Amino acid sequence: MTTVSIAPEPDVARMQRDRGERLRAIMADQGVDALVLLGNANVAYASGVRWPLSDPGRANVERPVAVVVGGDPRPHVFTAYDDDAFDGLDLPDDHRHGPVYLDFDEGAETFAAALADLIGADAERVAVDELSGPMLRSHARLFPRGEPTSADEVIGAAKATKTPDELGFLRIALRITEDAIAAVQAAVAPGVRQTDLTAAFLHRVFDEGADANILDPIWQVMPARLGDGPWTTHGGIACPLLTTERELERGDVIWVDTGVSYAGFSSDFGRTWLVGQDPTAAQHAQYRAWRQIIDAVRAEVRAGVTGAELTAAALGAWDGPASGGRPRPWMDHFYLGHGLGIESAESPFIGTDLGDAYDARQVLVAGTVLVLEPLIWEEGHSGYRSEEVLVVTDDGWISMTDYPYDPYGD
Repeated sequence: MTTVSIAPEPDVARMQRDRGERLRAIMADQGVDALVLLGNANVAYASGVRWPLSDPGRANVERPVAVVVGGDPRPHVFTAYDDDAFDGLDLPDDHRHGPVYLDFDEGAETFAAALADLIGADAERVAVDELSGPMLRSHARLFPRGEPTSADEVIGAAKATKTPDELGFLRIALRITEDAIAAVQAAVAPGVRQTDLTAAFLHRVFDEGADANILDPIWQVMPARLGDGPWTTHGGIACPLLTTERELERGDVIWVDTGVSYAGFSSDFGRTWLVGQDPTAAQHAQYRAWRQIIDAVRAEVRAGVTGAELTAAALGAWDGPASGGRPRPWMDHFYLGHGLGIESAESPFIGTDLGDAYDARQVLVAGTVLVLEPLIWEEGHSGYRSEEVLVVTDDGWISMTDYPYDPYGD
C-alpha cells in the first residue's frame, strides 16, 4: 500500500531529499550507475534548481545540466546561474559547478573530463536523456564503457509518484490559478475583450506569487457548428486558438484553459462559460453528458488501472454524437487525460493518437496526478469542456480542485 498525503506546508529541501532517494532506488533497481540529464524538466526534478525562462535562441546554450551518481545523496549541477537558483536546497558547494556549453565541441570535451571525475572508472551503465551534436562527436570520451541507455525509464518511474511536498506545491499552484479565475469569471460580460480577461488574470496570479505564465490564457469563443470555425487538418475542433481583442457578445460559449507555475510546479485549469445568459436546455444536457463521462472515468481511477480501462469507461458512458467530428468524447489531437507536475502535461498520456495498445501500457500508480478533460460537442449548439484534477490512490482518488461549474452546475 502507498499512502498518498498532501503536505500543508511543503518544503523544498525535504522534497529534494525524497526525490533523490527515489531516483537512486530506481537507478539501483534498473542497474544504472549514473544519470546525465539535459532536459529542463528532468534537471529541475533531479536537482530542484530553478532558473529564469529564456528565449529559444539561448535556452539550449545556457541550459543547466545535472548528474546523479548512484550512492551520492546529492546531485551535481552545472549551471551559469547564480546562487538564487539554489534557494532552499541542501546542495554543497562541491556539487555546484560552472556551466558546460554542450552545443559546442569545447563544452562537450570539458564535460567529458568532469563526468569522468564524477562517476569514476567503475560506472558501467550510464543513462542520458538527451545528446547534443557535440556530445555525439565526443561520444567515446563521454561514455568509454559503452553505449549509454535512456534515462527516461528512471525519470519517468520517479516522476509518476508525487511526494507529499510535490502535491503541496501543486495544490498551491492550483489555488492561485483558481483564485485568479474567480476574479476573471466575475468580470465576464458583453463588451469585455478577451485580452482584458488575460490582463486581469495575469495581474492576479503574479500578485499571489506565481513564478510564470505557463499556458497563455485561452478564452476561446466556440462556434455553434464546426463549419463556422477555422478549417483543421484533422477535421475536428480548432482548439486552442490565440486570444485576441475580440469583444465578448451575449450568448458566447467560452472554453477556458490556462496554467501557471508556482515553485516550479504547473497548474492546469479548464471550464466552459457563457456570456450574459443562462444555459439553454441543450447546453444543460451537454453538461450532464460531460458529468456522466467524468463520473464513469473517476469510478475506475485507482492504482493498477490502465489507460485503456479509462478510455473504455468514457466511451461506455457516452451515447451522444461524435465530439467535434470524431467518434470519441475528447479531442483527438489532445487526450482524455494527462499527468501534471513540473510540466503542464506529462506522463501518463491517455487517449492519444498512439492507440489502444499504448493506453493499455499506461498503468496508474498511487501518487500520480491526473487531469481528465473530456468534452461534449453537438452541431448547432457548440459544446462543453471542463477539466478535473485528481491524485490517484490505491483505492481511488483525491480531488485537487473544487472550483464550481457555473453557470452549468455546482
